[in-house]
Amino acid sequence: MRSSRSRYGGTPLNAQVLVLNQNYEPLNICNVKRALVMVFTGKAEVLEQDGLILHTVDNDYTIPSVIRLSALIKRPRPQVKLTRKEVFIRDSYTCQYCGVQSRDLTIDHVIPKSRNGPHTWENLVSACKSCNHRKGGKTVHEARMQLARAPFRPRAGAYYTIQRKVHQSVRDEWSKFIPGFEPLSSYSTLVYGGED
Repeated sequence: MRSSRSRYGGTPLNAQVLVLNQNYEPLNICNVKRALVMVFTGKAEVLEQDGLILHTVDNDYTIPSVIRLSALIKRPRPQVKLTRKEVFIRDSYTCQYCGVQSRDLTIDHVIPKSRNGPHTWENLVSACKSCNHRKGGKTVHEARMQLARAPFRPRAGAYYTIQRKVHQSVRDEWSKFIPGFEPLSSYSTLVYGGED
């Protein structure tokens, strides 16, 4: 397979395609190769095209940018995974003790692990190295510190799955299907001027 020279640097088969449920709800992002397979097998239809052409021996195909599934997929609401990055995102890359925004944050257990503090959303906060060192193995009260807010389990937003896969601005043809979408990289850019 050959393709038109593109902005993807190499083959456009690995470019991102927005996948919508039958009811137009954004579901996921896949690559062009997977999208074409779904379209050719009748599992999806093309709503928006990239404008580039994929040339094969037999045919030329316009590369899709947005596809919609033919059947409705019922899925449970995604749960936010408990990871360092997700704690930083929940806390807006801000130390929950002193309020400094930084790229160089640590994770602090509000109730220390040495005192059987659980590794849960409700016991983890973002902390700068200085505050984490100052608090050490003490409780917040013992260290005479104060949390900006109580830690909590975040809810996955409507675009949770999409946000974790888009690392730059949204393509123009996607905008009408994901109104108000903000890629996660825009949060980290606001905080420290670059991507995580």
